Amino acid sequence: MTPAAPQPRRVTHDPRHAIIAARVPRGSRVLDLGCGDGALLAHLRDARGCSVQGVEIDPDKLVACARRDVDVLQLDLEQGLTMFADASFDVVLLIDSLPNLRHTEGALREAARVGRSGIVSFANFAYWRIRLRVARGRLPVTDELPYQWYDTPNLRVATHADFAGLAATCGLRVRETFGVHAGREVHAWPNLRASEAMFVFSAG
Repeated sequence: MTPAAPQPRRVTHDPRHAIIAARVPRGSRVLDLGCGDGALLAHLRDARGCSVQGVEIDPDKLVACARRDVDVLQLDLEQGLTMFADASFDVVLLIDSLPNLRHTEGALREAARVGRSGIVSFANFAYWRIRLRVARGRLPVTDELPYQWYDTPNLRVATHADFAGLAATCGLRVRETFGVHAGREVHAWPNLRASEAMFVFSAG
């Protein structure tokens, strides 16, 4: 009997994954806080040979992680990360998760404690199209903020410049900062020209 041909790996369609992966050293121990369906962790495992761990609270997303064979803990990030020792991961990810947390500063400090470095990404509320819509008297609905004001899961909105201030308050060293728009990196005027902010940081 002819052996079955190996199945191709699942291809990721989120262009941010390649941008993030380029900043994660091969073979890293990676913790993703608010990992969603596990697609990013699966990409880092398959493309970068990383050892990956997710944290997620949504039961449906936990099932999606299991289908990708991604290890995940069901955990409320508001309760902290006491189960993880200091510097127990090489890279901690906070991709789209900070705006959903009430204790934003505490979560960021915990991420810096358990990880040697971290990557944060969130929708940039200072993007010029958002500024224009607010100037017209309406809150924005965009690809990065695809909700009406009354049904958004985000507890907070922030700008690229806002996070730079928070990082300083938390004593973090920002190693790289840029924006992302339409799947491409934006290094010039990211607070104005990018719909998403991205930061690479380490503990000070």
